Amino acid sequence: MAEPFTIYKLTILYMLDKAGFPLSNTQISNFFLEKEYTDYFRVQEVIGDLVNADLIKFESTHSNTQYSLTAAGKETLGFFKDKITDGIESDVKGFFESNKLEFKQENSILADYYKTTGHKYAVRCQVRSEGSTVVDLTLTVSTKEQAEAICSNWKKQNEDVYEYLMDMLLK
Repeated sequence: MAEPFTIYKLTILYMLDKAGFPLSNTQISNFFLEKEYTDYFRVQEVIGDLVNADLIKFESTHSNTQYSLTAAGKETLGFFKDKITDGIESDVKGFFESNKLEFKQENSILADYYKTTGHKYAVRCQVRSEGSTVVDLTLTVSTKEQAEAICSNWKKQNEDVYEYLMDMLLK
């Protein structure tokens, strides 16, 4: 049997492959912690190794980091998938069955901000669905507090905003 560190790496690759969409650091960590496979710090170490090896890639915002499988990661998983036990596969499938809708919702609504050259903040709000962007809206505001408020509210009110925009633009 492969050593635990290798199994943890393969498990993360397997999770990202089975999910079909990016997973957040929290989502990956929660799997390992709920199943009591290892501790949080080991999971972070494994994720870092996978990123450094270019087997997974990440996209970060101020409040979230999401990971997805690279082509090299998918190929590596194909070579070593037989090292993943039936029990781990079953645990991953059960974890997704319990959480997939919540995960998909969490990972499809994105909001981030950055400082512009004019000492203002640009806030980018997105809704993604099945690999394509449904809404991509960038707003410029004066303060960091406004930018943070928009990011927070976008997570809660994106559907209302989208509906309003569509109503107004399709009149």
